[in-house]
Amino acid sequence: MEFIKQEPNGLESDIKKIMNKHLPLKESLFLGFCAVLILCTKAALRLHIHIPGHSMLFTIFFLMLVRACVSYRLSASFTGLLAGLMAMVLGMGKGGPLILLKFVLPAIIIDVSVLILPLMFESFILCAIVACAASATKFISIYIVDTLIGMDSTVVIQHALLKSSFSVGFGVLGSLFIPLVVKKLKAQGVI
Repeated sequence: MEFIKQEPNGLESDIKKIMNKHLPLKESLFLGFCAVLILCTKAALRLHIHIPGHSMLFTIFFLMLVRACVSYRLSASFTGLLAGLMAMVLGMGKGGPLILLKFVLPAIIIDVSVLILPLMFESFILCAIVACAASATKFISIYIVDTLIGMDSTVVIQHALLKSSFSVGFGVLGSLFIPLVVKKLKAQGVI
């Protein structure tokens, strides 16, 4: 009796093509490693230092680092999605499934920015501008969570603006390390 080998169809075959042709194992492991580091630093910074947005420093740093090191177009988005799914499973933060937005939206901004500005990782100013836009997406997630809780709309906007402004500051600070790290990695021949 012969077994007929069935080819995967639809989405499964597309995913296998993407993973086999465009993203080697070494780069896939690096994506996962950066996602784990984002969560580890987020867990380590859960200390009560009373500064909102401080976890955005490492989130933006690792999302930009993974996009600079892995040439795949959606590498930051995959890393953000992976980190968001792990954070959701581990119950880190408020918002339940909405925690995905905190990781995926900045990653999408970074991926789109690299398409527009391919030499972004060599400039401090461009990294800071992109980090500012990526960190500002925290406003959306805070606004949605506060609205679902039932807060007054004026308070929601003020709270979201305050927290996202601190996130922007820390995100820009984290992005300023990227040109230095990328320069060192290129000098060592890693990328």
